[in-house]
Amino acid sequence: NSLDPETLQELHQALVDFRDNPELWVGIITGAGDRAFSAGADLAATIPAMLDPKAAVPYRAPATILRGLELFKPLIAAVNGLALGGGLELALACDLRLAAEGATFGQPEVKWSLIPGWGATQRLPRTIPYAKAAELILMGRTIDAPEALRLGLINAIVPKEKLLETAEAWAQELCQVGPLAVRAAKEAMLRGLDQPLEQGLQLEQMLFEGLRYTEDSQEGPRAFAEKRKPAFKGR
Repeated sequence: NSLDPETLQELHQALVDFRDNPELWVGIITGAGDRAFSAGADLAATIPAMLDPKAAVPYRAPATILRGLELFKPLIAAVNGLALGGGLELALACDLRLAAEGATFGQPEVKWSLIPGWGATQRLPRTIPYAKAAELILMGRTIDAPEALRLGLINAIVPKEKLLETAEAWAQELCQVGPLAVRAAKEAMLRGLDQPLEQGLQLEQMLFEGLRYTEDSQEGPRAFAEKRKPAFKGR
């Protein structure tokens, strides 16, 4: 499950299709098989292209949630084994992270005189304490699932055979709430991270106001008053 240029291009297209399809509300990303979520970049395929001094334009990975593609629909990472390098960065770019028992997390790039290039230097210190992020990024150490849970890197540990089932249950739960509200809330949280509090509050108010006249925002309070489950349509 390495991230070679072909896989990254396929990931880009899958995410664009997911973003642009109004019938799809929640995405799940997991690895094939049961050994690895992703062990990161395929160095044999990717690094020569990145470092080729004869290349007119240095290799750049296609826009994905790793870098360059905004996506406000929620994503769940179902980490079914190793999540190293770009694999951990892919999980970090998701909103909710479930891990199988035995999952391992790390950023080993410095061992090859590289640094994480798909977001870990920015996302990991925003997710776990800086000192632990520094331990993983600067020393190339790994952590197991229980430690990842203690640090807040993942949301839950699940028996491996129940991982995808649990991820699908979480996705179903997300589909029961207002999809437009979920996207607006995600946008508010992500954009607000890089803004002063007052600007973040203004952004929140703007997004709140933007929901007021949607069909779903009318359906939610109506369903509450009528003591029934809302039937959201995503519009």
